[in-house]
Amino acid sequence: MQTELLMIGTELLLGQVEDTNAGYLARSLATAGVDLYWKTTVGDNASRINDALQLGLSRSDTILCSGGLGPTADDITRDCVAQVLDMPLEYHADLFDVIEKRFRRFKRPLSENNRRQAFLPKGAVPIVNLEGTAPGLIAERGSKTIICMPGVPRELRRMCEGVVIPYLKWKYEIASTIHYRVLLVEDVGESRVDALIADLIQSQHNPTIGLLASAGLVRVRIAAKASSQDDALALIEPVEREIRERLAPLAPAIRVES
Repeated sequence: MQTELLMIGTELLLGQVEDTNAGYLARSLATAGVDLYWKTTVGDNASRINDALQLGLSRSDTILCSGGLGPTADDITRDCVAQVLDMPLEYHADLFDVIEKRFRRFKRPLSENNRRQAFLPKGAVPIVNLEGTAPGLIAERGSKTIICMPGVPRELRRMCEGVVIPYLKWKYEIASTIHYRVLLVEDVGESRVDALIADLIQSQHNPTIGLLASAGLVRVRIAAKASSQDDALALIEPVEREIRERLAPLAPAIRVES
């Protein structure tokens, strides 16, 4: 099962808002054993959102979307999903009742444009928002699935933990996790590290190995997919030993990132 992220919002492209949702979703998917292959960020533009959704559906089983579910004119994620899946928007009076109750609970005025949040693509299932007013949704067409969550981090996280991850593990019968360990190699250039372990990287399967360089430091990531964290660590440990042995002449004091 292949998954990708679609982060929606012009504020992300302008750098007005830091995209913490993408990092959170990536970590959550890895822990759940869900393979994530792509992440796309797109502004509040219907044509470009549609293009991104079409591309995602052509290569992935599931697209997880963040943002664009509010009541304003530029919140167009629902409209784009409906158009791409050919599932016209339908009004759900019961969903609007829930939204009204949420506004009363938060003691906030309800505007007519909030009714937009009670529309879903035909056949889609709403995801109750326990932290805000914008419901999420799960829309399926054949073997493809689009899941939409709000862009507000606390709302997205509650929805992801409570509904989205359990749904993905159930739907795709996932009984695994992806765990990784990062080795910190100090005062050695990335090219020198690569020269010593390139064959391991080239022949990798499970675990996989990746390098990330920064000033005075190279991170060597060893990631494994297994039925449990303990099983993943059992796969990681012999690879870690081999890497440590090869790098010992250059970096005798390799640390593990906490």
